[in-house]
Amino acid sequence: MTQLHSKTVFDRIREAYSVVLVIFSIAMIMGLIFTGQTKLASEVHPALAFIVIWVAIIWLTMIEGGQAAIVGLAPVHRELYKDSHKLAYRCTGITNKGDNLDRYLLGRQFLVCLIVFVINQCGSPLPDAELWGLPSIITNIFLVTGLAMILFTCICGQLNSEVNGCHCMLDYLSNWFGYFTVQVSMLVEFSGLLHASYLIQMSVSYLAGKPVESQEEPRSGFTWVFFWARCLMSLGILSFALAVTITAIAQGYTTMWEGCPKPVAIIIFFVLMCFVGLLEGMQIAFFAVTKVTKEERGTNWFARKTCELLFTGEGRNLPGFMVGRQMCVVSMMFFVARITSLTIVPGEGNNIFGVSDGIQNFFNTGLLGALITTIIGSIGWRLVAAAFPIAFLSNPLAFVFLRICLFLEWTGLCSGAWVIAEVHAKVAHFQRDEVYIGTAEERAAKNFADDEDLLQVGPGHPRIIPNFIEHAPESLKKLAKSDPAVLEYIASIRKMDAGQVEQTEDEHSDQ
Repeated sequence: MTQLHSKTVFDRIREAYSVVLVIFSIAMIMGLIFTGQTKLASEVHPALAFIVIWVAIIWLTMIEGGQAAIVGLAPVHRELYKDSHKLAYRCTGITNKGDNLDRYLLGRQFLVCLIVFVINQCGSPLPDAELWGLPSIITNIFLVTGLAMILFTCICGQLNSEVNGCHCMLDYLSNWFGYFTVQVSMLVEFSGLLHASYLIQMSVSYLAGKPVESQEEPRSGFTWVFFWARCLMSLGILSFALAVTITAIAQGYTTMWEGCPKPVAIIIFFVLMCFVGLLEGMQIAFFAVTKVTKEERGTNWFARKTCELLFTGEGRNLPGFMVGRQMCVVSMMFFVARITSLTIVPGEGNNIFGVSDGIQNFFNTGLLGALITTIIGSIGWRLVAAAFPIAFLSNPLAFVFLRICLFLEWTGLCSGAWVIAEVHAKVAHFQRDEVYIGTAEERAAKNFADDEDLLQVGPGHPRIIPNFIEHAPESLKKLAKSDPAVLEYIASIRKMDAGQVEQTEDEHSDQ
């Protein structure tokens, strides 16, 4: 695997200590499980918790890497890999049809949130957990703060798979596991559980004054009724999930840290939702801002400074932000999971709203928290960022979080993901996509040019920026390679002041 820059001694040091930290974190989590000091291990059996957490992590790798591959392959002519990668061809045959890419991304986002909540149930320590007589400072750093779970999830379950999913899209996606994941994501969306997101999509589109573009015919008859029925059902489920969760927090029946006042816990819950949403939306806004016109860029100081910082460093700050962002989002999701995970024991008369013990057991799974996080803490903010990228980046907190994410990446805590990705690529015999389908220029020369319009970036279509640039829009690929030909374009983004830039329409269209 290659990075955007050659590795220095500092990079190697960061990789080494990151690998040591993640190995130690895994050992601590497994130790907690086999000593019965996690929720699932204590309530059911350590063996089940062990199996579930590893199945969840492995599935998470396919969900994250598969998304990178599917979004990256969207503009690529499918006939180029029809015979060499038949299962990848089948996957994109599903996601490239009509508006299915949006449906797939919606369903897979819920799977990500759900799996993080499941991992929390399996591996997060119970209160006052102790392990191997370790000093309290070690248990506080790795267990109480959740650092062990964060490193385990980010490095083993997300970042390493995104590296390979971006560089080796065809090899990574072309297997039955990838095909199964695509089908499950589509099934989740079809169920209507997340259809409240479409209500947000329509509202944001209306506010933006731009209709949601679709590649399908307008709904009519039964399809219209079925769609709106699912929207109403989803809205009702979301409202009920919020009512249950807030009631449980207010009554102190969650795994929130002891000593935290209940009103403060509710405030923290909504603040964390906003922070998760801000980080989710930032990556969408960064992608969208590369495509806006000179007149749309505005002159806001924070938006200008955010883009200046993002596009400096020879293209390294952008992937650096994505790595740091992943750590922040996972950290906050674990905190949200801790706040929203119910501790009510059925049969003791404390069931929320007096529901049956069976329903209370369902509440205790954490599924409601995952649903709330997906719609309110993730998808809703992405839709807003896709419709109003400049306004989104004008928020001072966007600049602050960009700084935080870049610092987290600089620490190298997650640098071990590159090592795992390299090992995985060698074991699985992954090859870069250029081996099979050539570069974008070679494909164009054969009359199989990529069609970036298939990504449908804009209001109602939040697109995640590729974590490691290689399959980003052409402007960002040139930036990552430090091509002098795009310096004028980058300068125009940095300045964001129409009066400071002289740019013709032909120059803009070349990007």
